[in-house]
Amino acid sequence: MAYPQRSLAIVAALLLVGCEEQQQQDSRPTPTVEVMTPQAQAVPNTIELPGRVQAIRIAEVRARVNGIIEERLYEEGTAVEAGDQLFQIDPRESRANLNAAQARLERARATAMNAAQDVERYRGLVEKQAISQQEFDAAQAQLRMARADVKLAEAQVQTAELDLDYTRVEAPIDGIAGRAEVTVGALVRAADGTLLTRVEQLDPVYVNFSQSSSDLLGLRAQIASGEVSVTENEKIAVELVLENGEAYPHSGYVDFRAMSIDRSTGTVQARAQVPNPDHLLLPGMFVEARVTAGQRTDALVIPQRAVIMQDQGPSVMVVGEDGKAASRDIKTGSMREGNWIVLEGLEPGEQVIVSGWQDLRGGTEVETVRADESQEDNGDGDAP
Repeated sequence: MAYPQRSLAIVAALLLVGCEEQQQQDSRPTPTVEVMTPQAQAVPNTIELPGRVQAIRIAEVRARVNGIIEERLYEEGTAVEAGDQLFQIDPRESRANLNAAQARLERARATAMNAAQDVERYRGLVEKQAISQQEFDAAQAQLRMARADVKLAEAQVQTAELDLDYTRVEAPIDGIAGRAEVTVGALVRAADGTLLTRVEQLDPVYVNFSQSSSDLLGLRAQIASGEVSVTENEKIAVELVLENGEAYPHSGYVDFRAMSIDRSTGTVQARAQVPNPDHLLLPGMFVEARVTAGQRTDALVIPQRAVIMQDQGPSVMVVGEDGKAASRDIKTGSMREGNWIVLEGLEPGEQVIVSGWQDLRGGTEVETVRADESQEDNGDGDAP
């Protein structure tokens, strides 16, 4: 039968192909990779937290007198200064009330003047016993009542003047005047406190964020162990990243931290104050707050292009003492200037491949060259 001979021929052919592949592999040159050796160094300890922008001051402009809106004197959504007129309420009723109050004041003053003259005239008569002491006392009481009426009338004039002033609705603070809540011709009432508009101060602004209680405990443990150093009474710097991924050009600082845990969320509330001269930050906007809480005393920093991002987490390729490449899972912190801060997985002095790892497999023997400083600092590069 020919079958055994055919099987032997197939096996021989396979062995020949395997030998040829092995010879091709042996003839391939050893791949060359660029490596860098990270050393422990002090870097800012940055915590990334989601935040929301809030106006630092919000003033609700409400009606303080009854009347009809005659005119809106500002452009919605524009900057106004404290004292700028926003609305004009029909002043005729308030002006009439002021005139009536002034008339009552004049009458009260005339009555008080007449009462004062009576007291002076009665004083000489009572000394001559032309009138009784009782009549003189009654005249003095009448004078005191008349003077009290004058003070009451003066207060009524002041109230009427205020009401007339309130028909001129002014901005209470500097800021951005929002949409008008009433139209020309609308009736507004002081008793209801009719809302006319809102003025929001947007420079600076607040950024509210929160940190989980577990992360806070971890940070305190790192501070206690010396892994993170914090200067007492030093302002905690905050940098922002906008929703489109761009870095916000102005940095702020933390100006408030709650001293209790929110029971519903298990987080600690905090707030930063950030300059906003160009009004780029708007109330309600989401941002990423990068809070600098002290410094890491012995952090390892590697270029972004050296990190392999996968579903299971970040990793790097390292070169062992045997000259072979190996994959290493790491834990990264924040990124600064195109470099990742490595929290776990690497030791100082290990050789990390920053270029040429894309076609490598674990156990591949490689030749290494030092990456120059410009390449190490470059955050761009091939992405997996």
